Amino acid sequence: MSVGTAFHDRTAPLNRKMQWREWAGFYAASVYADFHDIEYNAIREAAALIDVSPLFKYRVSGPDAERLVDRIITRDATKLKVGQVFYTPWCDEHGKVIDDGTVHRLGETEYRWTAADPQYRWLTMNARGLDVHVEDESEAVAAAALQGPFSRAVLEAATGESFVDLRYFRRRAAKLAGIDVDVSRTGYTGDLGFEVWIPAERAVEAWDALFAAGGDYGIRPAGMLALAVVRLAAGLGLLEVDYTSARPALNPEQNYSPAEIGMSRLVDLDKADFVGKLALARESASGGPARRLVGVALDWHGIEGLYSAQDLPPAISLSVDRSAVPVFAPRGGQIGKLTSHGWSPILK
Repeated sequence: MSVGTAFHDRTAPLNRKMQWREWAGFYAASVYADFHDIEYNAIREAAALIDVSPLFKYRVSGPDAERLVDRIITRDATKLKVGQVFYTPWCDEHGKVIDDGTVHRLGETEYRWTAADPQYRWLTMNARGLDVHVEDESEAVAAAALQGPFSRAVLEAATGESFVDLRYFRRRAAKLAGIDVDVSRTGYTGDLGFEVWIPAERAVEAWDALFAAGGDYGIRPAGMLALAVVRLAAGLGLLEVDYTSARPALNPEQNYSPAEIGMSRLVDLDKADFVGKLALARESASGGPARRLVGVALDWHGIEGLYSAQDLPPAISLSVDRSAVPVFAPRGGQIGKLTSHGWSPILK
């Protein structure tokens, strides 16, 4: 049974059509406006606020916190400085991706770890022999993604602080309406944006403060349908859509290495040992995987021509289709599949 997030008292009245979907056991609004392109335009042209609280969130702390992080992720955690954020995958012992997410270094011995799927058991299993504490903060911490070209102006108006110096994949503590929050310059839209990490008991106050500050900048709440379009246009992969986690995979075809899903640049084989390193080193030495996740641009003029030949107006869905579609070579034979596809209003 789904429940509302910490922002539900504000998002529910805005979702007048009651278009909800389930996300990790929580209600997530599909769309607030009459159609999701209105919210898409807010992300691309103004500012939008997206409830991303259903993300799983963990606090990793203790003398060996860095060792645990470095033992699991494919990137070199010793290079992650306080105030910095890594986007990274992590793998099983066969070098197949379990999940991807962000790791925020809050202090010398403290991290915030975010993920799409539950990771508490994996973190604690790999903490064996280490002096480290893993705490599940998924419900204790609310998260709001403030995205769009005016997002910095809204954030500065709400906090009274300048964020012009906060670089991409950096974070710092701030005050929002008297609430201690953490702000990271991260997001899932490919646009200028920030994610605000808020104590769940103060979430509604923070939402109100951001909306009040955003009134002059055309701020809107945005749902999952608009988020799906912007993340696809930005070329950002989605777990259980563009790739399958190694944990529920039913056969070898459903297991993916980082290189297979476009994350090879996030693997550092020169760092200390980590889970899956040997398998990934063997894959690299063999020349890499035979299959790759890539971007595909559809020829709109060709699609339009097919409709015109039948005296029909061209039609295309404005929503992202997550169903797999086979891709064939010009002379026959399947050469791949589309994992996500849809129309991008900006890229056309």
